Amino acid sequence: MISYLRRVLVESWLGRVVAIVVFLAFVGWGIGDVIGFMSEETDVVARVGQHRIPTRDLAMALRSEMPTLTQQMGVKDPSAMSPVMQGQMARQILQRLIAQAELLEAARNLKIIVPDSAIREEVFSLPYFKGPTGQFDRTVFNQRLSAQGLSEQQVLDMIRDDLTVRALLQPMAQGASVSTTLLDTLVNYGARTRLVDLISIPVAAQPTVPTPDNATLQRYYKNHLWQFGTPELRHARIVVLSAQTVADSIAVDDAQLKHFYDEQSSRYNVPQTRDIQLITASTEADARKIADSWKQNGDWQNAQNAVKGAASVDMPGARPATIPSDILKQALFQAPQGQVIGPVKTEMGWAVFRVTKILPAHSTSFADAKQDILKQYRAAMAPSVVTERRRQLQDAIAGKGLDAIPDTVGAAAIAGSLDAQGNTADKQPAPIPASGKLRDAIIHQIFTQNTGDNPTLIDGPDNSWFAVVVDSITPATPRTFEQAKADVITAWQADARHHAADQQATALFLAARQKGSIAPQNVPGVQIVRDIPFSLANPAKALPPEIASYLPRMKAGQAVMAENADTFFVAVVTRVFIPAPPAPADVLQKLKNNMAQAYGDDLAASYVQDLSKRVPAHINNAAIQAALSAAGFGGGAQ
Repeated sequence: MISYLRRVLVESWLGRVVAIVVFLAFVGWGIGDVIGFMSEETDVVARVGQHRIPTRDLAMALRSEMPTLTQQMGVKDPSAMSPVMQGQMARQILQRLIAQAELLEAARNLKIIVPDSAIREEVFSLPYFKGPTGQFDRTVFNQRLSAQGLSEQQVLDMIRDDLTVRALLQPMAQGASVSTTLLDTLVNYGARTRLVDLISIPVAAQPTVPTPDNATLQRYYKNHLWQFGTPELRHARIVVLSAQTVADSIAVDDAQLKHFYDEQSSRYNVPQTRDIQLITASTEADARKIADSWKQNGDWQNAQNAVKGAASVDMPGARPATIPSDILKQALFQAPQGQVIGPVKTEMGWAVFRVTKILPAHSTSFADAKQDILKQYRAAMAPSVVTERRRQLQDAIAGKGLDAIPDTVGAAAIAGSLDAQGNTADKQPAPIPASGKLRDAIIHQIFTQNTGDNPTLIDGPDNSWFAVVVDSITPATPRTFEQAKADVITAWQADARHHAADQQATALFLAARQKGSIAPQNVPGVQIVRDIPFSLANPAKALPPEIASYLPRMKAGQAVMAENADTFFVAVVTRVFIPAPPAPADVLQKLKNNMAQAYGDDLAASYVQDLSKRVPAHINNAAIQAALSAAGFGGGAQ
């Protein structure tokens, strides 16, 4: 409940602003913040100007937010954390409350007042307080408050504070704009297109070279002895405890899954959505001119340019709730697909629009969503379960080694022989129940641990644990030339094909660099693709990354050569240009809006940061300890 009502300060753009301030303030925490509270009681945890943050508010926030924060750290129970860590987290949560208090203090000085009618409208609009009919329900409201131990006045005060902060920051964030010069510079840089001719020379396409004489093969064998021996093999027993191994062992009853399903009802019960192209104008005459142009040629681009000063927006997947105007909402969601509609008089002017796509409302039943929810729930819970079961696994290993690991732990066990590259004697990847860095760490441990060493539980990457026992070691043994001759021939021929492809690519690169172009080729094994467009905004998938990384710095006529594991490449940039227009109007508008939002966020963040300097908070450390105790976490060290 509390986290829901405070979501604007946790998950919204405002939350991002406050997060910056929280970090800066936390880093700069000093003793000066505490002096002003040396003689005060513990019912107030911080003072910001004339604003007081009650200790009970911090305690409520701790109860609401500490479990989530600790789970993100891989700890299921916050009370299991050390007092020092509890105190650190309490101070981080307090900083969010202080940031809000600083904004409320600034709003008070600016005489920003939220009317009761706005609070009432906000309460009526919150889904948390709506009943089965979709409208505000007083009975539901009372039940929700009772379940959270909140009074009606407390909730109204929280909502008033939230609206006050929004009234202060939103004009800053929404008032930011982006200059046309800056937008054009960025767009032109991203849209600058290079046409590329590409030659590919696969090593495998090179003709097989005849088998050389024994003298050549023996010389190659002596120069590459490490390739032709039998590698050291170690037989090991392995136990792995990770989020992946424990996930399937996490028991979840249907009631929990149904609760999650109900909380995510908007995800599983999607209303009708529409892709909408909308243009607004200030006068009916301008809107009619837009509609006539649009209906005549049906072109969205031309319609946007029909009247100077008209505003256009492309809204994919729009829902009724996202349309601020009731008149426009009704018109948009009653219009047929593909037809230009308008002019329509709205509260904000005149609108002309076209619905380009309609997706009907659809619902996913609990039965159909159950497996997906279960998978998500287990994935979310697995990290904390690993932390919880680590001690069980450690106790089992200490008692009976790796021979009696309980099935209830959720660990995966396997035994077998492998080499230092993680392959079996058959040169196949060993089936270790791990991947990536964890797999590498297990293999490294096997090849650094002595035979017969007692197993110990080792902390692996990404909140994983493992233990190994090395049972036996089969030393690496060299093979004679005669024993390895077949492998020597194969390796020599592979090197010869690679060398031939390298020589061919080098010759083509030198010629292309001299001429500034690639001449037609009619050579077996050489593949040419011409005029591949490449830009930073739209990198071509046909270009290998080894070539694409050079292209942004290349001019027309320049050539480059690169290779990957099995192919050589030669590329020449034949032309560099900026398309006209450099991007569709809807893309430009979206970029402009995103940049303006980013600037607005930065402006609001700078303002909040400045507030923390002009209105410094005074912290009561004793009250922090009292809040921790009241929240049931015991208290942290000062």
